Amino acid sequence: MTVKRNTIQRQLVLDAVCELASHPTAEQVYEYVVDKHPSISKATVYRNLSMLSEYGELLNIGSFHGSIHYDHNCSYHCHFICENCKQVFDISTQLPNVFDDLREMHGFEIKGHSLSFNGLCPNCST
Repeated sequence: MTVKRNTIQRQLVLDAVCELASHPTAEQVYEYVVDKHPSISKATVYRNLSMLSEYGELLNIGSFHGSIHYDHNCSYHCHFICENCKQVFDISTQLPNVFDDLREMHGFEIKGHSLSFNGLCPNCST
């Protein structure tokens, strides 16, 4: 599903998440956008992040370390969150048959998923 009416503000928010490309928080997106467009409000940025994730143009990958993070990569992947440096990494992996099993064995209709791992990244574990 895509957003039917694209506004300038919505495009600014989407562009910011894509340009930051680091799983930014809503606050980081706001700071990035307001630096270039000082008249935009925090509420506008937060509302557009919510709409973009609701319509599948961004992923709300959950709350880590007290802040919701967003991802411009909407393809299937998981995340790894470092407990030390707080960085969020994309992880490409397959979970064999888990979606088929949920559908066939339990009758669930899957509309989305989020899977994340936490621990220490290679830089922090040495």
